[in-house]
Amino acid sequence: MLQVHQFPCLSDNYGFLIRDDATGTVACIDTPDGDSIVRQLDDLGWPLHMILNTHWHPDHVGGNAMLKKRYDCEIVGPVHEAARIPNIDRPVDEGDVVAVGECQAQVLHTPGHTLGHIVYHFAAAQKAFVGDTLFAMGCGRLFEGSPQQMWASLSRLRDWPEETVIYCAHEYTQANARFALSVDAGNAELQARAQWVDARRASGEFTVPTTIALERATNPFLRADDAGVQAAIGMSGAPFHEAFAEIRRRKDQF
Repeated sequence: MLQVHQFPCLSDNYGFLIRDDATGTVACIDTPDGDSIVRQLDDLGWPLHMILNTHWHPDHVGGNAMLKKRYDCEIVGPVHEAARIPNIDRPVDEGDVVAVGECQAQVLHTPGHTLGHIVYHFAAAQKAFVGDTLFAMGCGRLFEGSPQQMWASLSRLRDWPEETVIYCAHEYTQANARFALSVDAGNAELQARAQWVDARRASGEFTVPTTIALERATNPFLRADDAGVQAAIGMSGAPFHEAFAEIRRRKDQF
């Protein structure tokens, strides 16, 4: 069994510590804030054996050096960004398998937010850690990749089993829901989810993780091929990646 311990850090990041119960192996998904991660590990009484980085941005690798020094943990990260991942030990790419104890994650290369971005899919555990590729009702900004690349990356994630639990790296859900309603206003499931998100945030509760089923139904960035969404943005019949690009453009200006 793969345990997940989630905690907030920095202004809107989430940290994730994962533990394989069979072996006691512990990994951290990205390192947004090394001090916060150390405190969480101390409170849990867990060691740290591995860091799994998704991409090079400072709010994802900022704790690598201090955690490496403190725990001598193995740092795994994207091969195409290896020069920008502090203290990396093991660069990985599409198709590689990363074992956390007896739990195995498939590595997928998901360019878009950055060109080398990867995600870790623990298929047997029905869990995935997706960094800044996919958010609850959103997706990452295209800092390096093209709309066509990001649409292809998101489409691959959308094809995962609907029960897959998605751990994304930021609490952006409330703002994402407001935008989603602007391009998919008639979506009853989206309307209900937006109300749920508002209630959760009003009480200070997390809205992450999400699931592939929820994202298929309510995330406009996964619905760029939906006829209703395309009509709402004035792009009926457009190539899907072009409709996605327009949705992303609107979100950037929202």
